[in-house]
Amino acid sequence: MFGLGKKRSKFGKFLDSNSIIQEELSKASGVNRNTISRVAASDAQPSMRNAARIIKALKKYGYNVDYDDFWTM
Repeated sequence: MFGLGKKRSKFGKFLDSNSIIQEELSKASGVNRNTISRVAASDAQPSMRNAARIIKALKKYGYNVDYDDFWTM
């Protein structure tokens, strides 16, 4: 299922390498699934509010990540 020729951003590659399902991350973070998909597929940046929610959810899963790991300011 993974690696079907889709372009992926750093965030998308992180999700793929850690087997994190976008729908589960969407539920845990409260960010729309379409937003997570868009950010994982391209170099688009989420709003600061959505990025904070995503990072908070990933930290709840036990990953030590920061905004700068995926996106530039």
